[in-house]
Amino acid sequence: MMTSCVLSLLLLFPFVSSIMASAQPAGCKIRITDRGLEMLKFETQKFVEEELSNISMPEMKGKEGRFQYTITDVKITELNLTHADLQFIPEVGLLFDVQNSSITLSFHRRILYWFFYDTGNINASAEGVNINTVLNLIRDDDGRLKINNITCDAKINRMKAQFSGTLGRVYDFLASFLTSGMRFLLNQRICPALNHAALVHVNSMLETIPVRTEVDKYIGIDYSLIDDPVVTSRSLDMNFRGMFFDLSHQNDTLVNYAVDPVIREYDRMVYLALSEFFFDSGMFSYYTAGIFQMDIVNEKMPKDLEMLLRTTYFGAIMMLNPALVEAPLSLQLAVNSPPKTSIKTSGATVVMTAIVKVMVLPPGQPPVQLSSMTMETKFNAKVSMKGKRLAVHADLRRFKIFSNQSALESLALIPLQAPLKTMLQMSVVPLINNWTKRGVQIPLADGMDFIEEVVEYHNGFIVIGANLHFSKGLREMIAGNIETEPETNTV
Repeated sequence: MMTSCVLSLLLLFPFVSSIMASAQPAGCKIRITDRGLEMLKFETQKFVEEELSNISMPEMKGKEGRFQYTITDVKITELNLTHADLQFIPEVGLLFDVQNSSITLSFHRRILYWFFYDTGNINASAEGVNINTVLNLIRDDDGRLKINNITCDAKINRMKAQFSGTLGRVYDFLASFLTSGMRFLLNQRICPALNHAALVHVNSMLETIPVRTEVDKYIGIDYSLIDDPVVTSRSLDMNFRGMFFDLSHQNDTLVNYAVDPVIREYDRMVYLALSEFFFDSGMFSYYTAGIFQMDIVNEKMPKDLEMLLRTTYFGAIMMLNPALVEAPLSLQLAVNSPPKTSIKTSGATVVMTAIVKVMVLPPGQPPVQLSSMTMETKFNAKVSMKGKRLAVHADLRRFKIFSNQSALESLALIPLQAPLKTMLQMSVVPLINNWTKRGVQIPLADGMDFIEEVVEYHNGFIVIGANLHFSKGLREMIAGNIETEPETNTV
């Protein structure tokens, strides 16, 4: 039973957090609190009821005195797990506990007594049903969350049957004998059913959630666990590497020198913590993939900026070749070092430095450089989350340019500051947001989403607190994962 409970959690879990420091800091953490567990309990209970309803019982044959009997078509028609609880077991995993609940069954009888033959249906009820299931959660060799072991104990205290048919009252005394056998068999079937659901179905579903997956055609992300999950009486915490990588250099690993995120809250169902390393690795991967480069020419060049460039570099063009006065101009922008993220309690910023070259484009000839300048920019970064996707929106905060050739030319560039800033806001900032607004998907199961998110900024990391929403039941979520092959974007 714990089975499904874990399942729910597990669905969440290719990425939960730990408060304890690992050998290496985590780039990404997630915490599931006891409030989240309380919500999962309802879905877990439904799943367990459905799982136990599918228990198959063998045919029973035997002889008792003058009676010969055969019991077939045993079916569980109703489960009433009214007293079910789901809780954390510190340093172990999860406990799903059922006390004093009931199970209703029906089966078909064939009974021979002397020369009398009788058939009919029997309705039976098992009462005092107690099931105690503990799931042990670990990190496997691939960095996935896995159910390593399940401990299950099931007991049915009493069972009674109601006979119908011609000789119903005559052989009521058989009821105690038959129900004892049925109770024994049912006791023997409950734990294997739950073990199979947890160790086969749930683990198979977890294997379909990639720990390394593509974000887009340039970069991927590594969500592998860096240590075993940490279970306390109030939460399930897990640490993830949380590192982006360039798809063309998938084996490159960045060293995480960032602050280890800390989650202190328990008020919401789930918390996601992300360090500066998480964002810096993304920027580094985009940088090495070469997307932070662009040419601004022709219709991409604002007319007022083009006119100002021609005025500023008119002398240089005339000295180069007067025939090029009317030749097209272009700006070549190339970020010359990986952008860096800074997260403070006041918010998040990204610093980016680029080389800007002013080029004249002679018809039919290679471009000619007129000037080279350094552009220093600082962006405000707003982090948001919707459903399963984490996104970042950038706004230009500070802008500065200076010449790479002389201090005198830097003075001459002052008139270009305003139009270049406008150009950045119109061309470069949308380019950055075009990639970051798509966001990265948190590896939750289909049918589970974050809602009512609140983002908090701390020194060195952010924490997103949220509640959970299920658009699908656990049975549907597991079935969908089992039937669907893993996406081909696994790398």
